[in-house]
Amino acid sequence: MAMNAVVPPKATDIETALRDCASGDKLALKRIYDAEAARMIGVAQRLLKRRALAEEAVQDAFVLIWRHATRFDPQRGAGLTWIYAILRNRSLSILRDEKRTETTDMPVAEETASEEDDPETVMSKLSDAKALRACLETLPPQRRGIVLLAFVQGLTHGEIAGRLKMPIGTVKSWIRRSLISLKECLG
Repeated sequence: MAMNAVVPPKATDIETALRDCASGDKLALKRIYDAEAARMIGVAQRLLKRRALAEEAVQDAFVLIWRHATRFDPQRGAGLTWIYAILRNRSLSILRDEKRTETTDMPVAEETASEEDDPETVMSKLSDAKALRACLETLPPQRRGIVLLAFVQGLTHGEIAGRLKMPIGTVKSWIRRSLISLKECLG
């Protein structure tokens, strides 16, 4: 009882939910999500400066929280501290590893692409930047489609992976390799 007087109730709720996650309780992860996701997006957005990247960081953080809940040790710190450390590390990894380019650097489209458009339709809507079009055409069709989904339609890696039913790591590496190829082609 004395412990509850010293530790705020919210902190004990999070720590209880982390212990429940460690034992495989999916509803415990939902409790953490309901309690903290909005604030986590705000924290990530301050670090990443873009809402889509912040949402990706939060999604990745929740996957890591679920996978590593057994590693949480209340003797080493509070549950909230542990959760936000995971989020911060994931956000910094996105900044460091992805070296994302701004979509405004690339001439994209004369017409606005809609989410219903398939990648080939989007490609036909691209402006007459012949060099960009020629370089995009050198990419394998599936990789070209993923690049167009990311940079024309603005989908996050997670959204692309979900839409195409592909592992997120594959989507990320294909985008990274495709951008390197495009840079070399345009350079």
